[in-house]
Amino acid sequence: MSLTEDLTKGASSVMILTDTAASKVKELIVAEGDESLALRVAVRPGGCSGFSYEMFFDSDIAGDDIVDEKSGVKVIVDPSSAQLLQGATLDYKDGLNDAGFSIDNPNAQRSCGCGQSFS
Repeated sequence: MSLTEDLTKGASSVMILTDTAASKVKELIVAEGDESLALRVAVRPGGCSGFSYEMFFDSDIAGDDIVDEKSGVKVIVDPSSAQLLQGATLDYKDGLNDAGFSIDNPNAQRSCGCGQSFS
């Protein structure tokens, strides 16, 4: 059985959302006024290190997308991105330094200074 087959059958989560990240995503979805939205997390070619993260709200779920839920927030990951995001953690910080969402990805061999791209 492949990673994608395992994940679509609910064997494990692709990404871990911290409680603070889930709370912030939920808050942003409420602000959008559409409770059917989910957070799509993807990895795309580009950025200064080879790959970059992309996050946006989406309501279109493809048949092969992997959908997970944490604290009432749906997270959608396409199969190609799932391989690069397996075991990653999405966090949210609201401090003077490092405010915003960040992804800690054990699959990244190196990342750039901005934290938005990796290889």
